[in-house]
Amino acid sequence: MARIRRALADVPRAETPGEVPVERTYHRVHGDRGSAETVDLLAEHLADYRAIVHRADTPDHTGTPEAPGAAAAPSLPALIARLLADRGATSVAVPQGLPASWLSDVPDAVRRVPDTAELTPHDLDTVSSVVTACAVAIAETGTVVLDAAPDQGRRRITLVPDHHICVIRVPDQVVGSVPEALERLDPARPLTWISGPSATSDIELDRVEGVHGPRTLEVILVGPQTAGRS
Repeated sequence: MARIRRALADVPRAETPGEVPVERTYHRVHGDRGSAETVDLLAEHLADYRAIVHRADTPDHTGTPEAPGAAAAPSLPALIARLLADRGATSVAVPQGLPASWLSDVPDAVRRVPDTAELTPHDLDTVSSVVTACAVAIAETGTVVLDAAPDQGRRRITLVPDHHICVIRVPDQVVGSVPEALERLDPARPLTWISGPSATSDIELDRVEGVHGPRTLEVILVGPQTAGRS
């Protein structure tokens, strides 16, 4: 406290913080990456955070490889169906505004659980997986931001189920830096910032996943330009 008093010794008692402008000279954009490089950087940083990254083509067709010998990206519905099958999912939470085509290849045997106000944490604890879109993704930090829009649903549906599939439309929803992301977000909305699966190292520095949210995060980068990329 003494150090704080010394630092404020020359500040008039009547002065309020709002009266003094704060110079914000930090960089909004770092480097001169193109959109493809920015998407690749996002994929790299997501993987660093132990998210599982996939690439898919637009929902209505399968992409053509960019180069001979390159594998075509799967369609988004086919990829989502495969990821749920690989997980052994018997149910999936579905935001009200999620495009129906995204789940068109998922068998009817996988129960759809609509996101409603009546869903309780106990209900969600019995749900195998959840599929959502996102608001924006930040390449430099490997962060996905949800803002509870209709295609993302209430925050609770991405915090309780153990498996989250998040779809990012590239390049439109990908930005390079945090300042660029903040320009797109409404601070009045309930924002969830996700960097990899839920994890904590609070207890004896041992990493434990799944404490505050899904233990497994799978991110799908979807767009025609993803075809043929690894």
